[in-house]
Amino acid sequence: MDKSIHTISGIKTLVSSSGEGRTLLCLHGWGGSHESFTELREAMRNDNVRIIAPDLPGFGESDDPEFSWSVDDYANFIEELVKELNLSNVLLIGHSFGGRISIKLASRKCEWIDHLYLCASAGLKNREYIKKKIGAWLACIGNAIFSLPVLKSIKSFARKVLYKLLRVHDYEETSGIMRETMMKVIEEDLEGLLDTISQPTDIFWGTKDKITALRDGKIMNKKIVQSNLYTYRGTRHGVHRDRASEIAEIIRKQL
Repeated sequence: MDKSIHTISGIKTLVSSSGEGRTLLCLHGWGGSHESFTELREAMRNDNVRIIAPDLPGFGESDDPEFSWSVDDYANFIEELVKELNLSNVLLIGHSFGGRISIKLASRKCEWIDHLYLCASAGLKNREYIKKKIGAWLACIGNAIFSLPVLKSIKSFARKVLYKLLRVHDYEETSGIMRETMMKVIEEDLEGLLDTISQPTDIFWGTKDKITALRDGKIMNKKIVQSNLYTYRGTRHGVHRDRASEIAEIIRKQL
């Protein structure tokens, strides 16, 4: 695997690349990096495919954006990356947050996207979204409370317990601009864009996913006209890693 640094949208960006052949552009989830697709690279190491995976701004070895970004900002970034690398006839795969960006790109009718793959994609507002919003709000309050002198000694432990109970690990692990970015990103509901997607689409989901529920995958499958939904019993949110071999087998049909 080769790694190179590019300046995309004014941001120093790490881009990893391996193999030769049809381009598979991989967008990782929140908190991930190009290494999120290690298993998929391994599963497709003998295929006629060039796998490109950037570290999105704010993650891995890429720099943070200078201000809080929206989904559109990330989509603009990927469009610039595609131009910089002179990519065409691209197979686009996104996991979770990367799926959110992929939906936005596909809805723009980007001609360079030949086929779309969504792995446990985020993007729909539902009960999980409400829980995240409430959880983040309570986390802010909890952080303030445990900053009081009388409670300061147990702040670190109490905060970890609170975040675990509220399941807002993403909020816990971000700060500053990236925390603002996270809140801006989850505010946008992409459901209205689904029926504008014309690219053939394959959707992969684990039945035990507690981050993005399977019902979201079913909604995407219903609203994206040319789509197929593949479910994997017992698999959680990391379907792109845990089921890399099965996903690779489906991608091979487009090579």
